[in-house]
Amino acid sequence: MVPVSFAFEFCGEELILTPARALYWPREQALLVADLHLEKASFYARHGQMLPPYDSRETLERLALAIRETGARRVYTLGDNFHDDAGLERMEPHAAGMLAALTRAVDWVWITGNHDPHLERSAGGTIADELEVAGMVLRHKALAGETRPEFSGHYHPKLRVTVRERHISRPCAVVSAAENGSGRMILPAFGALTGGMDAGDPEILKALQPARQIEAVLPARDRLARFPLWKRAA
Repeated sequence: MVPVSFAFEFCGEELILTPARALYWPREQALLVADLHLEKASFYARHGQMLPPYDSRETLERLALAIRETGARRVYTLGDNFHDDAGLERMEPHAAGMLAALTRAVDWVWITGNHDPHLERSAGGTIADELEVAGMVLRHKALAGETRPEFSGHYHPKLRVTVRERHISRPCAVVSAAENGSGRMILPAFGALTGGMDAGDPEILKALQPARQIEAVLPARDRLARFPLWKRAA
């Protein structure tokens, strides 16, 4: 089980940010993950950059483990599930079998993203451009000006800090709090071959406006760490 020390409150809901970069929503028994980018390695291989072709296996193995550890009955993926629309066709049999088993085992919903806007129904589960669940909006890319609670992905946020002259970079969630008591969250990228954007990048901060404060949130050893990124001037 995921330690309760990684739990926090968001818009009146208890959530758990797992070390595996997944978000568990206990009341909905739902696991949220963003930016799987399945078959990214095979995409690059077709364009002459040879990478080990096992990224989909690794991503799906970690996702299966997160489902087991949390006991999730539903999975919501927040877009860029495959690195491109042809990714499902390229998936080798072992990874395809893993994906089929997962989409049968839980209630699975794909939210589409800019990398996979035409995701095929043969991927299993159900497909949506965006969704509202228990008052929370689920979409791929944060919508600037949104005032409702929102979960999204797209930016692959990473916190970069210097500790004792060591430069450390870790995937993180970016969480905003608004004046109306609402909040919005950008999840870290879950995929094995995903890069990252600095959590405090102006593009991320702009995407989460309006807000009164924005912070990076990530599991650190046995607790949840928070790092201020931006605060509205009084």
